[in-house]
Amino acid sequence: MAQTAMARSFEAPGPATPGWAASAVQAGLRAALAAVLAGGVLQLAGPAVAQQGSARQDARPAVPVIVRQVVRDTFFDRVEAVGTLKANETVALSATVSERIVELLFDDGQEVQEGDLLVVLEQAEERASVEAAEAVLAERRASFSRSSQLQEQQFATAAQLDERRAALRQAEAELDIARARVQDRAVLAPFDGVIGLRNVSLGALVGPGDRIATLSDISTLKLDFAVPSTFLATLRPGLAIRAHSPALPEREFEGVVSSVDTSIDPVTRSIMVRALVPNEGLPLRPGLVMTVALLKNPREPLVLSEEALVPYDRRSFVFVVSDEEGSPVARRRQVETGARRPGEIEILEGLVEGERVVVHGTLKLEDGDPVRVLGTETGETSVTDILQGKAGG
Repeated sequence: MAQTAMARSFEAPGPATPGWAASAVQAGLRAALAAVLAGGVLQLAGPAVAQQGSARQDARPAVPVIVRQVVRDTFFDRVEAVGTLKANETVALSATVSERIVELLFDDGQEVQEGDLLVVLEQAEERASVEAAEAVLAERRASFSRSSQLQEQQFATAAQLDERRAALRQAEAELDIARARVQDRAVLAPFDGVIGLRNVSLGALVGPGDRIATLSDISTLKLDFAVPSTFLATLRPGLAIRAHSPALPEREFEGVVSSVDTSIDPVTRSIMVRALVPNEGLPLRPGLVMTVALLKNPREPLVLSEEALVPYDRRSFVFVVSDEEGSPVARRRQVETGARRPGEIEILEGLVEGERVVVHGTLKLEDGDPVRVLGTETGETSVTDILQGKAGG
């Protein structure tokens, strides 16, 4: 009100002058008065504001933070691709001769071992041939034995003994042929695996090439996927992969590269890579589409949580907690980052293994601020545990 009254005292009418001149003079007087008043106010307020700012700076409260130690961990460069699963081994079970099925010794989805008898075809005639061949063999063995004794007593010639020996060998061969014919009428498991759906019934007549069922070894699966040829120099057997499928969204499967194709596709400029994926419990099936992450260039760099980064002007900073005069203080430090993975980032320069870095509370921090460490986040101690007091600093 005082300022208003003083300003109004300068608005008293003057001598008769043109209207525009009087307005200009009055405007100039008001501006000068405002400047003088503003200067006085600033002079009066300046020392008080400065004293309050100095007091706040001297009595900065400690900022509560959560820290995490810088550690070394295994890191990879990821190459993403899409692949298809194939059985490690698969075969269509079929007969080698045309005959009627008399026994089916498996069920759909049954696990079998190498050499297990699965299917028996009609073989009565062949078994009779085996018995006949065994009888002929027994007679010729006896004949050869008598000829050997006579030859020792010089009652038989060497030529007669050779003739009996040849007849014995012929009988042995004929027995082997008869047994092989019996074996042709039995279907055995060629390897350990799981049988698929049966395609025939008991009593059906099957011939060579007719699919009885499919036997697959799915204890380990082959995962084939295409990789751009620009990564050819880094592809080699033994590289680790990680894969997941929309059919099993909560599971991740690990495997290793077993082989790399010998040629590059001239159309797509990509090369096929095959990895082996263990299938414990048999959750995976051949034909399933998998998203693959090829983990190349393995190394052991410093790794830090992405939450600790404070970006500024295309640079990255972190707050490192150090003890100064017995009190923890946060110091801002520039770092050079490398590859990323979900939740973590590779640190190339700027930090040392074991240093404590602020991961929660960076928004309120400035360089040199005192801090109060609520706890240290680890793989076993979460932020929730620290905030609930279940883990100490």
